[in-house]
Amino acid sequence: MTNNNDINKKDNFNEEVLDLRRVTRVVQGGKRFRFRATVVIGDGNGRVGIGVAKGADVEQAVNKGKVQARKALIKIKMKERTIPHEVEAKFSAARVLIKPSAVGKGLTAGGAVRVVLKLAGIQDATAKCLGTTTNKLTNALATVRALSQLSN
Repeated sequence: MTNNNDINKKDNFNEEVLDLRRVTRVVQGGKRFRFRATVVIGDGNGRVGIGVAKGADVEQAVNKGKVQARKALIKIKMKERTIPHEVEAKFSAARVLIKPSAVGKGLTAGGAVRVVLKLAGIQDATAKCLGTTTNKLTNALATVRALSQLSN
């Protein structure tokens, strides 16, 4: 019975593969390749999650990433189409600053931050990556950490 509810819930979420990498493990006979997928899911109504998973092929890695993202969902507070106040967070070498914008201004952000904010349902905000890293995973996780400050 719960499986039917889980299937219906999955339809409510939009998903986007943020990053896909081929990772290598060196063994005695040579190299073993696997894939690491970073998946962001969101319902466009204040819920967003990020999942990272590895698999033997791309499809398996993405599916496992979706499951991980569902487990890591957070609910954020929104004020109409934007966030209630300015937030800043750090994850590893990534620092992200997110500010609210006027209604109709649009989403001014780039890269991984834009994907996370869009899937969370934030339509008017300004964001800036202040860290020196260009790693999509750490920038996305810093964004989620900043958004989780809003839920307090």
